[in-house]
Formats: sequence, C-alpha cells, structure tokens
Amino acid sequence: MDEAGTVGLFGGQRSIWVRPGSRNYAPAVDAALKAEIAGARIVVEAGDLAKSAPLRTLCEKSTRALALPCYADDERALAELIDRTLQENGQRIAREARDILAMSLGGDRRASLSEIEKLALYARGQTEITLDDVEAVISDVAGSVLNTLIDAAFVGRGEEVERDYRRFRHEGMDPSMMLGSALRHALTLLSTRITGEGQSPSMMVGNWRGLHFRRKAIVEAQLGRWSPVALRHAVQLLQEAVLACRRAQPDLAHAHASATLLRIATEAARRRG
Repeated sequence: MDEAGTVGLFGGQRSIWVRPGSRNYAPAVDAALKAEIAGARIVVEAGDLAKSAPLRTLCEKSTRALALPCYADDERALAELIDRTLQENGQRIAREARDILAMSLGGDRRASLSEIEKLALYARGQTEITLDDVEAVISDVAGSVLNTLIDAAFVGRGEEVERDYRRFRHEGMDPSMMLGSALRHALTLLSTRITGEGQSPSMMVGNWRGLHFRRKAIVEAQLGRWSPVALRHAVQLLQEAVLACRRAQPDLAHAHASATLLRIATEAARRRG
C-alpha cells in the first residue's frame, strides 16, 4: 500500500510487481482494491491457486482487478512447440529424441523455447536431431532446481543436503518452497510404492511419468529404500514443517526446514542396504 501510494519521482504511470512469499498478503491486496490509487498498476504473480483461495476470490469478485490464468504446456503442446521451432530452423527431430526432449521440458514456455533453440543451435547443419544431441545439450528444465537437494535427502546424503540447503538459502529461496517440493516428491514416492506393490524398484521407476532419465537411477534407489509406512511418516514430518515455517520468522523457518530435510536424510541413510 505504501508503494502504491507513492508518487513517482519522474511522474507517469507506474507498475508494481508483487511476487508471493511465505506470508499471506491477501489483506494488503484487499486494501489496495478498496483504496483510491492513481498512477499505479499492481501486478500480482501467484501460483496455482484453488478456487477458494482468498487472493483469487478477491481479484475475481472485484471490478478493479483481473485474474489472468496461465496454463502450463502439456505433452501435446510441447510436441507441437518442438516441431514448429525446429522446422523454422530447417530441422526435424527423431521421434525417440522428441519424446525424451518433451520429458525434459516443463510448463514454462519461455524456458522450454530457450532449451529447444539451444538444441537447434548445437545441431546446426544437421537435418535431423538425434537422441545423442538431446542428451548432450538439454538440461532438466521440468525438474525443479531443488531436485539435487531433495534427491540427496531421500537417498541419505546428509552432507549434500547441508551444502545444497546453504546454497539455496544464500540465493534467497523460501524455506516453505523447499519443503513443499520435498513434500510433493514424498507423496509421489508413496503413490508409486503403493500402486507398484510387488514390483521391483526398476519397474516402478518405469511407471513414473515425467521422471527425467538422468534421475531414474537415484529415484530407483529411493524406492528401494523407503517403505510405504516410512514414507507416510516422512510426509507427516514435511507437512508439520511446512506449517511451522509459515508461522515462524525467516531465520527460524530456515531452521525448521533444514532440520527436517536432514532428519529425512538420516532416516534414509539408516535404511541403506
């Protein structure tokens, strides 16, 4: 509200870009919608909000706000994007290579396009792009940057967890975001273990949709190490930690998050073999 009410030094229309953090800022948005604000446009970047989310409800009901949904690219959209971008460069891609490439891309259109263009530049002069080209160039864009931290925790590498957590904290990453990613991973592990009952970890990994091929070995190790009962306990720990982080001050929130991830790493290490 203070920023929205500030008069710009050089005048003219101003834009205020708000990104979500760990605190609930819906009341501030509500106050902005009720106030008489001149010369400022407020853009709020939010995540995947439920219909009942206060922020979404406020903006959809107000005549002074507009909610703009941004849908992530699905497999079909990614395939079309790959073919169209490469065709513009006079290239085509082998079917197997395209499937692997699509698995390595996420819902962010800009990031996906950047990776495809990088691949096209790498294979410049070739009429067809092969799987070897894809593996040589493409990074796991779909996978969170947190994959290294989460995989280290669930496979029992405590030193790597400490190192990666310090790095992400230094980069300003929100602790509840790190825990949220770990929680989603734990839930996916649990679902895979339950639906794949009686199967070997390698077979279960084969049924894990969207898993990047470079992560298959480490996720297979996790599936072999964690039982459904243990995963349910890990899910409970992570849920409690997420709630604690949202209620705590930043420094204490980081203490909750790092302690929980290290606890999971210790449990995973105990289950080695």
